[in-house]
Amino acid sequence: MALNFKTKSVDEAELDVTSFMNLMIVLVPVLLLTLTFNQITVHEIKLPDLTQSTSSANEEPPKLEVILGTKGIKVYYPSNVMIQDIPLKSAGDGEAYDFDQLSLVLREVKKQLSEKRDVLILSEGSVDYQSLVSAMDVVKSYKTVVAASMVEVELFPEISLADASIK
Repeated sequence: MALNFKTKSVDEAELDVTSFMNLMIVLVPVLLLTLTFNQITVHEIKLPDLTQSTSSANEEPPKLEVILGTKGIKVYYPSNVMIQDIPLKSAGDGEAYDFDQLSLVLREVKKQLSEKRDVLILSEGSVDYQSLVSAMDVVKSYKTVVAASMVEVELFPEISLADASIK
């Protein structure tokens, strides 16, 4: 008895990736266009020193203070002398802080106090978080055009925060 083995010929199948490549060509740009780009900014806040000596407590340097209140923004330097009272301005849906005017006031203060780098921002309890962050952006620096390019000029980068009710 002879065994007759028939060999089956196996045809190698080719992968057709054309449709997959077409899908990728369409899908990648669509995904890139729908991405949301977020910018995260970190503000460094200077905290008060807990180990102050008694001599440094008696000889406090004058502070530049920006107070965010319900009626507007007040700028003081030193602590008991008001430089400017900036009232709220009318916005589309109510009233808002006039940060443009605050920036102009702080630019003038910086011209007079060119070596000063610190500022104390005091806020009342009713001030919202976004207004506080916007105030921090304004007191830190401002943008201007120099030699046909936009540059950021430093004002008071060392920011301290406090509650206005404890003043």
